[in-house]
Amino acid sequence: MTRHAELPLESYRLAQYSVQVPCYICEEGNTFDAEFCRYCYAPLALAHQANCQKIRPQMIATIGASGVGKTVYLGMLMDMLSRRTSRTQMLARGAFSITLQQTTMAALARCEFPEKTANEPDRWNWVHSQVRSHEQRKATELIMPDMAGEAILEEMNHPFTYRVIRSLLSKSSGIIILVDAATIERGKGDQDFFTMKLLTYLSELDPGSRTGSRARPVSIVFSKADMCTTCAADPETFARERANGLWQHCRERFPKHRFFAAAVAGACGVREKFGVGEVQAPLRIEPKGIVEPFEWLLGQMR
Repeated sequence: MTRHAELPLESYRLAQYSVQVPCYICEEGNTFDAEFCRYCYAPLALAHQANCQKIRPQMIATIGASGVGKTVYLGMLMDMLSRRTSRTQMLARGAFSITLQQTTMAALARCEFPEKTANEPDRWNWVHSQVRSHEQRKATELIMPDMAGEAILEEMNHPFTYRVIRSLLSKSSGIIILVDAATIERGKGDQDFFTMKLLTYLSELDPGSRTGSRARPVSIVFSKADMCTTCAADPETFARERANGLWQHCRERFPKHRFFAAAVAGACGVREKFGVGEVQAPLRIEPKGIVEPFEWLLGQMR
């Protein structure tokens, strides 16, 4: 016996999928309910939030070699600016933008540094924030991701491997490059060579910006300056004497650049970690020079 049933026609729901949502990073189309871009794996929450605002967010790229301290720098920067009541202040947009600050401060509270950032872009922490300053009436909308150093190296050696990195660096209004001062102090040239490759890669993305109006400001931040007193005293001289290749590349290719020294930990010790071996542990938190590179970069971008 055949039974008849009446079912409502709900094909109208498919109409929502006919309208593509362009990714804010790579500008490729995606479905409205996708969590990540299917091309570059950037969170589509950035696109949804940008479409709801009159001001288009600018992007700042914080880059450097693996283990240089990008995660702890960005997390500490967010924590300091979000708690300020004067000068430059930061307000996170979206729950996902607070994850980086939360994980960084939780790790430091346990006398640990944050875990290494994964190479997969869909596992990176992204920050979409509103930055206000008493010197400027209008707030600035910023997007800043915490990218993996190994992924950046892979993209430099094999272009177009990570589409999200290339798209982000091409559109960034400002660049923060972190360099391990302690490694340079010990006489190892790895950091110098990596940063020279990075600067060359950036100049190739926009070869005509050296003298034009699109010349992007670059903050070179020597991290772990608490382990290198000469760097903390005079970052410019330290770069010229100990990382001359980096210093020359900045002078020739980036007219808007400045050297800084930053530190998060006041002192570090060594402890045993199961399955890993000896790892560094922050004994006390004494942030120095964290906000200055960011504020200088904002001033150059406006």
